[in-house]
Amino acid sequence: MSTQPVVAAVDGSDDSLRALEWALDAARRRGAPLRAVHVRQYTPWAQPEVLAAGPPDPDDDPVLDQVRAHLEGHTGPPAVEYVTLVGAPGAVLPELGATARLLVLGSRGRGGFASLLLGSNSLAAARDAECPVVVVPRPGRGADGEPPAGPDRLVVAGLNADSPDEATLAFAFAEAALRGARLRIVAAYPWPLQTWMLPGEMPPPEIDQDAVEHETRVLADGFLAPHRERHPEVTAETQVLPGDAAGHLVAASREAELVVVGRHRRRLLAPARMMGSVTQAVLLHAESPVAVIPPAPPEEA
Repeated sequence: MSTQPVVAAVDGSDDSLRALEWALDAARRRGAPLRAVHVRQYTPWAQPEVLAAGPPDPDDDPVLDQVRAHLEGHTGPPAVEYVTLVGAPGAVLPELGATARLLVLGSRGRGGFASLLLGSNSLAAARDAECPVVVVPRPGRGADGEPPAGPDRLVVAGLNADSPDEATLAFAFAEAALRGARLRIVAAYPWPLQTWMLPGEMPPPEIDQDAVEHETRVLADGFLAPHRERHPEVTAETQVLPGDAAGHLVAASREAELVVVGRHRRRLLAPARMMGSVTQAVLLHAESPVAVIPPAPPEEA
C-alpha cells in the first residue's frame, strides 16, 4: 500500500462530496489511504485575525461529521483519516500537495457566485500544489449522460509536441492502466498559421498543412514510445488536430472519464507557477474531471 494519501478537500458542499467520492475510488485503485481535509477559514469562537492556540479537533467539526455520515457503511480499504485545519483555503490546500499522492477538489465550494465555473481555491490548488490535482466539475456542463463504461472507457491527455512533459504522459498512461481504459493523446498544431510582414517584406513560402500534421504526429509518436513500452496493456491512440488545443480537449471530455493536462514549467523570466491558457480553459469548460499535473523537475524531464 502507498503511504502517501489521496487527499479530498471537503467543505460541506455538494461539489466537495462529489470530489470525495472520486477520491475514494482513486484511493482504492491505488491502494492508498484516503484523507478528508476540511480547512476552516477561522475557528468558530474567534475572529479571523485571532490565531488558534492549537490544532482544531476533527471530532468537533460539523463538516467532517457530514463526511463521516456520507461514508457510513464504507468497509474495507481504503482507510479514511479526518483532518481539520485552520487558515485560508487558497493557501493551505496547495500545501497539502507536499505530502499527498493526489489532491482532489470540487470545481466550486460553498462560497462565490452561483455562476462561477471554477472556484478560487480549486484554481489555486491546481496552479500551486506539488502533486497532481484533480478537479471534479459539477454535473450538467452540457453532458447528456455519464461517460461510457466497460470496454469504451476513455482517458484523454493533451500533448504539446513543441514542449512535451514526461510527468503528464506518465500520469495519463498509469491512470488508463488503473482504469482499464483506452488512452487518447490529443496533439494540436497551430493552423492556419499567422504571418506578419512589414511593408516591403517578401511573403514566406507557402507551408503544406499535411507536412505540418505529419511532423507533429512523428514527434508525438516518438515521445509516446517509451510510455507505450512501459504500459503495453494500454491501448493508446494519437489524435493530431489543427487549431485550438483547449477546444479539442473540452470536446473530448464529453466522452472521457478523465482529461489529463500539464502545468507550465517555471522559467527564468517567469519564476511564478503558471497553469497556461489551455489548462485553465480545460478546467473551466471540461465536462469530465480534469487532472492537472505539475511538471517533472528539470533533472527528470
